[in-house]
Amino acid sequence: MLIKIAHPHPIKASEITPETAYIDRRRFLVQIGLATASAALSGCAPPASDGAAIIDLASLAVNKKREMAGAENVTAYEDITHYNNFYEFGSAKVDPARNAGRLRTRPWSVVVDGECEAPGRIDLDDLIKPPVLEERIYRHRCVEAWSMVAPWVGLPLADLLKRFRPTSKAKYVSFVTLFDAQQMPETARGVLNWPYREGLRIDEAMHPLAFLSVGLYGRVLPNQNGAPLRLTLPWKYGFKSIKSIVRIQFTEWQPETTWNQLASKEYGFYSNVNPTVDHPRWSQAHERRLGELFRRKTLMFNGYPEVASLYSSMDLRTFF
Repeated sequence: MLIKIAHPHPIKASEITPETAYIDRRRFLVQIGLATASAALSGCAPPASDGAAIIDLASLAVNKKREMAGAENVTAYEDITHYNNFYEFGSAKVDPARNAGRLRTRPWSVVVDGECEAPGRIDLDDLIKPPVLEERIYRHRCVEAWSMVAPWVGLPLADLLKRFRPTSKAKYVSFVTLFDAQQMPETARGVLNWPYREGLRIDEAMHPLAFLSVGLYGRVLPNQNGAPLRLTLPWKYGFKSIKSIVRIQFTEWQPETTWNQLASKEYGFYSNVNPTVDHPRWSQAHERRLGELFRRKTLMFNGYPEVASLYSSMDLRTFF
């Protein structure tokens, strides 16, 4: 099968990730719900500190040349999986890794409805049919001024959305996280208005960079990182990349989103990474990459200029 590679930044894997951690795993694929680790891959994975299984899916194809973070090193697996925002499992960065183990990620399905011709429910296993997944290495920037570079496995968001044939009325796409007080006891605190919600314009959702992740660093996606299905939007602040998705809806009107609803002056609907627009309580001009001592300058759109055309007619200080 020939796979079109659209992005103009191909580089060698050895220039991105230390060979001892990653280079021999380039054939990896992730299938959710299987618990048997692959003996062929077990010797070249990151440390199994959280018990996440490495899954052998040799029957599937992978687009493994979608490296999209320039020549930057990938952030350590331990940092990516133990410094998280997932308020359903606690508001401290270490809480999700400690508490998310109770989340049951199988069985799992996603309802897709609203302004589309073929609404329905899709089982997680069917998300990876036909059998083609991609590996993408993305920069990420949190609104709290920390950042990381992570290797995800999944599929373009547009590939899923097109299956449900959105109508001409579909101007936006909304996303909803699972809300289950038994599995997510921190929701009892009422810190946010549950369930967690996010949204995009449909042209943003259809952009080639918008990604649905089912795996991370050669492993099934850890619970604290949004298992079993999360949105990955590298040009927007991290809270836009909603975790543990159970519903996707096409809408004619701009949907309400959790942080924008809670504090609209601090968290805009778009939330594109923009170093010139400060958060009311801190600067966004610099960031701290996990694992690094010194801060670095924040890049416009987090270093993904290919999305700039989506906002060419907008005042990004007003539509932040």
